[in-house]
Amino acid sequence: MTPLEPVTDAPVLVTGASGFIASHIIAQLFASGYRVRGTVRDPSSARHAHLRAPVGAEDRLELVTADLLEANAFDRAVKECEYVLHTASPYQIDVADPQRDLIDPAVNGTLSVLESCMRSRSVRKVVLTSSVAAITDRADGHVNTEADWNTRSSLSRNPYYFSKTLAEQTAWSFVEKEGIEFQLVVINPFYVIGPSLGPEVNTSHGFFTGFTNGSVPAILAIEWAFVDVRDVATAHVLAMERPGAEGRYLVAAGTRTMRQVLDLLRSNGWGDRYKLPSISLDRGIGIPLSKAVAAVQARGTRDYLMTHLGGSMRFDNSKVKTELGLVFRDVDQTILETMDDLERWGHLGKK
Repeated sequence: MTPLEPVTDAPVLVTGASGFIASHIIAQLFASGYRVRGTVRDPSSARHAHLRAPVGAEDRLELVTADLLEANAFDRAVKECEYVLHTASPYQIDVADPQRDLIDPAVNGTLSVLESCMRSRSVRKVVLTSSVAAITDRADGHVNTEADWNTRSSLSRNPYYFSKTLAEQTAWSFVEKEGIEFQLVVINPFYVIGPSLGPEVNTSHGFFTGFTNGSVPAILAIEWAFVDVRDVATAHVLAMERPGAEGRYLVAAGTRTMRQVLDLLRSNGWGDRYKLPSISLDRGIGIPLSKAVAAVQARGTRDYLMTHLGGSMRFDNSKVKTELGLVFRDVDQTILETMDDLERWGHLGKK
């Protein structure tokens, strides 16, 4: 598919603008000629410097304050906008209070944005960043599609996954109400990795930093479905621009086991600079041993490991390729670029 001309002269609203995915969305919107309005907690903070770095950003970027838990917090942000890309949501696996730290911000924040969009009368389409977490919370070999929903997570089992599921379900229920005039499209990315535009280490890179600092000491029987953050950003922009975009879009490029990732890193010299995991717990008795160790970890980490160890992740990404024309980057190249970027920012080898 050929690139489209900008579909609006109004600013495109991106919530959670400083986030890993959102930063790339904003960069791509600039490259396509759009004006951008981004929501952050503190527009004056120096941590948003990377958002202002692209050419033209000083004239086409507006940062405004918005808090997911404040009533009517997004009314000003959505004013006169035709397109809203809602990426803001907490991403933490281990939290003290799942209801307070995960469920409330994810669900109430999504509702707050949608309610502001409804009141604005200018919004035509909302693209919501959901997650594989709303599709499944386990690696069981099932070929996941947009028709699948996570029905197993709860406050006591994978609460982060539960928060993403509830947030997306809340969004679909909201737009199905009579009188809602805007369209909702949802992006469901799997394990998002890739280079970061800002200096902060992303939660999804935890395993990669852990490979070099001892916090991941063994090779575990885990298989991931990876996708490059730049492809996730492109999926959001395409979903915004394409008139025929509708429903959910599963976004994943390919699967790799932890052993395959580590073999790739060693073959590209990373084992010469860092002590990578070498203890094999991905075969035979290593799998039940890993689960025994996982059982005494913090709740979020425990739940993730118990539902993924020894399993396989499968998916069908044909819808996003056919309907949006998304072409995925090579997974191995993305993994290597992720490591290069983490080293550039100084995140490797540090606990």
